[in-house]
Amino acid sequence: MIGRAPFKIFSCTSSLSIAEKIADHLGIELGKSSLLSFSDGEFQPCFDESVRGCHVFIIQSTNPPAENLMELLLMIDAAKRASAYKVNAVIPYYGYARQDRKDRPRVSLGAKLTADLLTKAGVDRIITIDLHADQIQGFFDVPVDHLFGSALFAPYIRNLNLPNLTVSAPDMGGSKRANAYARHLQCEMVLCYKLRKKPNVVEEISIIGEVEGRHVVIIDDLVDTAGTLTFAATVMKDRGALSVRAVATHPVLSGNAIEKIDKSPLEELVVTDSIPLHNTSPKIKVLSVGEIFAEAIKAVYTNTSISSGFVF
Repeated sequence: MIGRAPFKIFSCTSSLSIAEKIADHLGIELGKSSLLSFSDGEFQPCFDESVRGCHVFIIQSTNPPAENLMELLLMIDAAKRASAYKVNAVIPYYGYARQDRKDRPRVSLGAKLTADLLTKAGVDRIITIDLHADQIQGFFDVPVDHLFGSALFAPYIRNLNLPNLTVSAPDMGGSKRANAYARHLQCEMVLCYKLRKKPNVVEEISIIGEVEGRHVVIIDDLVDTAGTLTFAATVMKDRGALSVRAVATHPVLSGNAIEKIDKSPLEELVVTDSIPLHNTSPKIKVLSVGEIFAEAIKAVYTNTSISSGFVF
């Protein structure tokens, strides 16, 4: 009688650190793979061991540069052509997720195109965490296991034991996420209304709610330029907040984001290792999502539920 297909975990180039943590939590070694690079910049990934008949989990965040996405697509294709039983893409950070709608004429839908590319490459399942918008799951024609950073952040916030705790969304789009935290932590919530003139540039922020005499934690899915976050923290401190902290799953931190955070009134910014940090700050604290993804992989392999462990 043929038993359950074995599973193997492989990492692409940019997510090796988090992949090693996931493998360590599962008590296994990462599968062997290599990347052949050509002088013109083209590359070709290769599995250096058999994956025939295996559940294959390929770990890679798709943050820029675009080669990260391309490498994941090629790895998926290689696994399918090597007769893997199932090919699962573990994407700690799903790049292009902010391109999830046509907010002005004649623009692309990068989140949908990326989903189509992954599906066409032959992926059987996606495992990711804190998508920029929940509805991106519907862009895929394969199952999506959407995990939540709240499994890490909610206990961290609770253990701070802050009196007069208030959570906040940095904009109206994050109100659902902030409300979930407020209900779980049984605390107050405020919202920020921001006015933009162009992407990554915030002209004005208004605070809806009371922050005076309160310890505020801003909840977000990612931090890019940190402009909105640091602007909101400044406005809250000016309005009488005792302290302002922030938690965000994905530390994109482009441009001079680190410098902005250092100069801001933020007490700390807590992020995960979904994207490797090449530069950091004394104000930035990193929590690992390795165990969360390891448990999700285990659940997928054993066909058990994952929802109870990763949502409020």
